[in-house]
Amino acid sequence: MKKILITNDDGIESDGLIRLVKEAIKYGEVLVVAPVEQRSASSHCISLHSPIDIFPHAFPVEGVKAYSCRGTPADCIRVGSVFIMTEKPDIVLSGINYGYNSATDIQYSGTCGAAFEGAFQGIHSIAVSEQACACHEVTDRYLPELLAELIETPLPYGTIHNINFPGCPLSECRGVLRNMAVSRSEFYTDRYKEIEKLPGNGQRIMVNGLYQEIAEDGTDMKALIENYVSVGTVNNVGV
Repeated sequence: MKKILITNDDGIESDGLIRLVKEAIKYGEVLVVAPVEQRSASSHCISLHSPIDIFPHAFPVEGVKAYSCRGTPADCIRVGSVFIMTEKPDIVLSGINYGYNSATDIQYSGTCGAAFEGAFQGIHSIAVSEQACACHEVTDRYLPELLAELIETPLPYGTIHNINFPGCPLSECRGVLRNMAVSRSEFYTDRYKEIEKLPGNGQRIMVNGLYQEIAEDGTDMKALIENYVSVGTVNNVGV
């Protein structure tokens, strides 16, 4: 029986996390260590100069032990594998994230950052994301078979599997594309806008991304634009 450690970056109450856990328990014993609150775009950040509070958490899946963590998603994997578990897990799963983790967004992703932490520790790691917050038809259709496939597909050190589900109804999904390269493009070209003037000639600003759909053929972003499920591998920057 596999030992599976699961986290996310949307917080321990996220429906996507619960759905992933329900699928993962088919493959072994699951431990959840997830952020107390939303921690998107925290990348592979870890806490070194401040304490990390963890608490047992009543998780709505029978037989699953869970902890909430006041740290980053990468912290959650470190805490789970190094402090809570008596043995290193066989599998790390991160997700299901709401919003794509593809193209250049991968470098900011807390979901992928947690999976990279697992890979850094030599653990087989998979990141899972979907665009739709309301319609989960594509994810529900393909997640079971892709997890079954990828859990048993070996990876080099420092590499993760990365799954992205398009945000379309199942009737519009064109299937699964595997071995997708990481696009060098981006769904949002980031800009900033001023939202408030501050004393001392200061400005309060906020990201104001401009959405676009331009991507190279054979890449994760192109697959998603064309309503395919994108499956690929991503190397840690240190590899």
